Amino acid sequence: MRGLAVFTVFCAIFLTSSLFILSPLFPGNIVCFLLGISESSQISVVSAIVNGVFYGFVVWIVFNLSFKWVEKSLSKNKIGENQKK
Repeated sequence: MRGLAVFTVFCAIFLTSSLFILSPLFPGNIVCFLLGISESSQISVVSAIVNGVFYGFVVWIVFNLSFKWVEKSLSKNKIGENQKK
């Protein structure tokens, strides 16, 4: 459930920032080029949505991997402490 919250928050952050930044950001600008979108208003909206989903997904993956790594190292510490007792 934490992963969903992380994805949603960062998707919203990157979506809004992509709408307000005037320079095109990867991968949104490439997707618009590949789809052949030529209208300026459509380009900004599609690019913002693609950027929000893409970077939200990247942050979600990093969060999950780091959370599992921390959880794994904490469980090893607990196992080591229990064996010493």
